[in-house]
Amino acid sequence: MATFGGFVAGKTRLTPLPEQFFGQLLPQIDDLDELKVTLYMLWYVTNQRGYPRYMTLAELEAESVVLAALDDGSTDAARAQERLRRAVDSAVARGTLLRLQVADDRGGTVYLLINSPEGRRAMREVQRGELELDTRGPVVAEPQIRPERPTIYALYEQNIGLLQPLIVDELRQAERDYPPEWIEDAFRIAAERNVRHWRYVEAILERWARTGRAGAKPGEEQ
Repeated sequence: MATFGGFVAGKTRLTPLPEQFFGQLLPQIDDLDELKVTLYMLWYVTNQRGYPRYMTLAELEAESVVLAALDDGSTDAARAQERLRRAVDSAVARGTLLRLQVADDRGGTVYLLINSPEGRRAMREVQRGELELDTRGPVVAEPQIRPERPTIYALYEQNIGLLQPLIVDELRQAERDYPPEWIEDAFRIAAERNVRHWRYVEAILERWARTGRAGAKPGEEQ
């Protein structure tokens, strides 16, 4: 069984859930896959901005976090996607999600919305031709089930020491500014050189941002 290292100290982003989720919806859901997909959709849509808020089925099928959550141990993305589609069907049948298929030059796009006042409004407007949705660019062509990378907070505690509240905001900003593989490699370089200090890791990241990492091998500093 994989273990969880615990929530980090300091400020963390919270995802609100409607009271109805706990009082009405949770007791009804009897399928773990449906529960996982429902929670992910609530998180994803809540963290979007603007109107309307939605996710395409193709985008959901390309999310490695979801596929890993639905993996049966085979690391077969196609099998995980099939479980995901069944979970989506269940959530739509239950009334948690709204599914809308719109014809386009690629043969059609399936959109998923939360069955909320905003979601129902968007669906009506699309059906009346008053609102046009887009797919926000291409999705991953060949989804993969990837092991989840350690968070920047876990890397800090593994390589530097106990996480202090004063450093949390800096780590959160670095997580926004740099790719996960850069952060992981920068911590590895600092540990290999026995320089266990965040400023050193930060300096590596800043240098890569200025000069780029084209052609660099994982773990190499440019």
